[in-house]
Amino acid sequence: MTKILIVDDEKIILEVLEAYFEKENWDILFASNGIEALKKVKEENPDLIILDLMLPDISGEEVCSLTRKNSNVPIIMLTAKSTEDDLINGIVIGADDYVTKPFSPREVVVRVKALLRRTNKTETGSQLGFNNRKLKIDKLKKEVKQNDQIIGLTPNEYKLLLSMASYPGRVYSRSDLLGKIQEDGGYFEGYERSIDTHIKNLRKKVETDSRHPEFILTVFGMGYKFGGVPDEDNASF
Repeated sequence: MTKILIVDDEKIILEVLEAYFEKENWDILFASNGIEALKKVKEENPDLIILDLMLPDISGEEVCSLTRKNSNVPIIMLTAKSTEDDLINGIVIGADDYVTKPFSPREVVVRVKALLRRTNKTETGSQLGFNNRKLKIDKLKKEVKQNDQIIGLTPNEYKLLLSMASYPGRVYSRSDLLGKIQEDGGYFEGYERSIDTHIKNLRKKVETDSRHPEFILTVFGMGYKFGGVPDEDNASF
């Protein structure tokens, strides 16, 4: 049974998440502070951690950093902090995803499922869907649809989109993305900044409003990430 550790000192949040998680038949563990959380990580070896950053003893950031010294367990930050710097810092110290308070319990469930699939490599379907099927990627056909309309992408644009969409929330540097283009024989264009042009063109094609993107997001000073929420039925549309 999948074992999930929820670290939060707010009773109502624990109760709400427990109610939703039990419907998924997940084994739920609780910790109300950082010290207790670190102890349970060591003793219980959870499959995933939901970690609030505002804890009464040590910070969630410190819990995350200490956990990362000995474990690669997936971590989803649960935070009231909403500034970009706060969220970037969470990813840098080792979190895999984040949910900002106030949140939808259903969204948390979807994010947990998506992260568990990626971590356990159980995602075997050839199709990926995001934001209630608004964006679809067919890996066998190498076909991308927005609102069920096929989008014409260049080979490099497709590689970039698929690479980022396969790991929503993960931050990619320009160097990382340039490597994705080159790794299977793609043409070397010389400069990491060429990625910016690809991203600009990709946004024009996959976003409803490229000035306010929901899929291809900029992480200032670091690179880019995919912001779409995976559909629950990604194995089949």
